[in-house]
Amino acid sequence: MIERRPPRACPVCGDILRVTRLGCHNCGTELSGDFESCEFCSLSGDDRQVLMIFLTSRGNMKALERQLGVSYPTARARLDAVLNRLGIDLGPTPPPESPLDLLQAVARGDVGVADAAKRLLEHG
Repeated sequence: MIERRPPRACPVCGDILRVTRLGCHNCGTELSGDFESCEFCSLSGDDRQVLMIFLTSRGNMKALERQLGVSYPTARARLDAVLNRLGIDLGPTPPPESPLDLLQAVARGDVGVADAAKRLLEHG
């Protein structure tokens, strides 16, 4: 089955679209009005999966990395992309982490030892 998602922005003016009609496929009932749209509904299935894993792991990036089967930088990039698509401003890129910050992240389980070693080598 093809996954169809409604557009979020008006193709004419770019403003956020509002839901004005809802219908039941089962009985044919239709409702008209001005309903608030769901910003998460426009995300792809993969994006929703990343967000669900992140939320169910209570924001643990190590768990996201493990569940997705990717490296920490890839997991972080995927989460950042989802947040960006939701219109969440991530602000400036944080400064490179210090070796102490990285060791503390390893101790918390947020970063794997191999990934920490790689990142230490990359940053000198």
